Amino acid sequence: MKYAIVENGGKQYRAVEGATIDVDLLPVEAGQQVDLSVLLVVDGDQVAVGTPAVKGARVQATVAAHVKGPKVFTFKYSPKKRIRTKTGHRQQYTRLVIHSIEME
Repeated sequence: MKYAIVENGGKQYRAVEGATIDVDLLPVEAGQQVDLSVLLVVDGDQVAVGTPAVKGARVQATVAAHVKGPKVFTFKYSPKKRIRTKTGHRQQYTRLVIHSIEME
């Protein structure tokens, strides 16, 4: 099985051909191509590790959509001071479809 470890936004993701991954929001329209920096490529028994990136390797992906993550609530409560604050947050992500993992 061929896969690659890619980096985007300071986070690392496992990219497999044909799979989708959700990365932090990218300023790219839906349907456009994106190339990701590759840190490691595994193809069967062959492993290529970069320092920090693998030279000649690239992962091609297409932006499928911009999606929102799950809603996260924070609640601060102080019982004797009548302080109750409830806030919510939804992180925005870009969903990428991995097309190919290439080694040159």
